[in-house]
Amino acid sequence: MSALLPIVSLLISTFFVMAGAGLQGILLPVRGSIEGWSSYEIGFMGTGYAIAFTVGCLVVPLIVRQAGHVRTFSSLCALLAIGVLMLAMIVHPVAWILIRGIAGFALAGSYMIIESWLNERVTNETRGRVFSFYMIVSMSAMIGGQYIMAATSPQLTTPFMLCAILFALAVIPTALSKAPSPKPLTTTSLDLAMIYRNSPAAAVGVFLAGVLSGAWNNMSPVLGQRFGFSNTEIATLLAATMAGGIAFQYPLGRISDRMDRRYVMTVAGLVGVAIAVVGLALRSHDPLVLFAIAFGLGGVIYPAYSLTVAHANDYAKPEDFVKVSGGLLILYGFGTMGGPLLAAWLMETFGPSGIFAATGTAHAIFAGYAYYRTFRRNAPPVEERGDFRTTPLARTQTPASFALDPRADLAEQKPAE
Repeated sequence: MSALLPIVSLLISTFFVMAGAGLQGILLPVRGSIEGWSSYEIGFMGTGYAIAFTVGCLVVPLIVRQAGHVRTFSSLCALLAIGVLMLAMIVHPVAWILIRGIAGFALAGSYMIIESWLNERVTNETRGRVFSFYMIVSMSAMIGGQYIMAATSPQLTTPFMLCAILFALAVIPTALSKAPSPKPLTTTSLDLAMIYRNSPAAAVGVFLAGVLSGAWNNMSPVLGQRFGFSNTEIATLLAATMAGGIAFQYPLGRISDRMDRRYVMTVAGLVGVAIAVVGLALRSHDPLVLFAIAFGLGGVIYPAYSLTVAHANDYAKPEDFVKVSGGLLILYGFGTMGGPLLAAWLMETFGPSGIFAATGTAHAIFAGYAYYRTFRRNAPPVEERGDFRTTPLARTQTPASFALDPRADLAEQKPAE
């Protein structure tokens, strides 16, 4: 517990920001579907968010250098609160696409500031424990925020006000904290050529992992709403997906430590195809059936990102861990831009169950390319690879997350040795 005392205020702010993000992420597609907006209009909200989130990862460090951490974080949280209140005032798809983009930018900046602050407050000995606790806080807050909608109605202004309150509450712990501001954020560089040369399977795989995540996270609430699910059932649908990711990320990672990770990526992709085919064939409106399908999909959608990052770092130099992982995260963000639109197109074509066609297609390409790459390049020896480590949900990560990751500490130690 002594390792956590210096960062309690930061973890409390993290909880409020993540809870607000979780509530907003489920509230908007459900309300948009109730309003009768097309899948394309709802999909563009997800795409706008992904574009702005990626831009925020690149731009916010420049803002922090000018204004400082506390002022920038407070401004971004204020922007989040203002934006969500404007959503309640202006119920129009174009306005919501733009405001959702503003939220993406502000959330990216908020996450980066919190993560860099945490990184400054930990030591090499406490990094692992703090990172694990940060993951727990992030995931529990995200799930808890989704269930807030179940306590009210998306047709009312109440959930929008609750979301704004959560974002406003996030300012208080950091504003009153006596912890010194950390060093300026490092600007992320994206060297696509280097990332692809380092590992083509990881570069293509992480983009497809973004497509999968973007499609499911943004459009599965629409699936639930159009199937007549209650608010609680829609929240449980998303929670089941996250539970699947949590349950299977570590086992798949440990298996990948013992063999060519591309084989594990191939199998995970094929499992995703099989589950998607079942979902598309059944077209079941039974919540329990869809919860089971969502749990299975989550077990391969979220680990896909972690496996690709681990595979890329098998080939990268230890000191390049943060650079390679941060670049992969930006590439993942590009994938999340296209995922909602792919799902929207197929849902307009095949109905709500078309989301399974989107995830199945992306999983098939993911598996096929990973298997193809096994014939093009030998895997590094097992003894030369780093151990797999679980990561937070990629949807909540920024390049600053990797400076907090224990593997960054190992990367610093190896050159010195």
